[in-house]
Amino acid sequence: MNNPPEPAQPLDARRPDETPGVLKAMSPGVVDFLFRQLVAGEPAEDVQWREEGTVLSAQAPGAELARRLAETELDALTPGELFHYVRAAQRLAAWAEGLREHAVSRYCAAPSGGAAPAT
Repeated sequence: MNNPPEPAQPLDARRPDETPGVLKAMSPGVVDFLFRQLVAGEPAEDVQWREEGTVLSAQAPGAELARRLAETELDALTPGELFHYVRAAQRLAAWAEGLREHAVSRYCAAPSGGAAPAT
């Protein structure tokens, strides 16, 4: 109780296993975003992206969703945005799997002569 406080060390001087849990879990992009929000007096959550077009959670599976996921910088996402990213990637994967299953069923239904069935 009467122990003197330990001198504060900069985070860079600590060993990796001594980094506090919250900071260990955040990517440099998230830390940079949160710092800029703090300096600007803005809330920690990025709400401007909602006004810039269709959000990932509402984007229909297809080529546009695949493009957006491929171009997203994961290190810059907040935990909430990363959650929506993962859900959108799961929807895209399920959609692509449905396409694959349909193609396999058409392939298996083709006559043995190699020609595709007429549509």
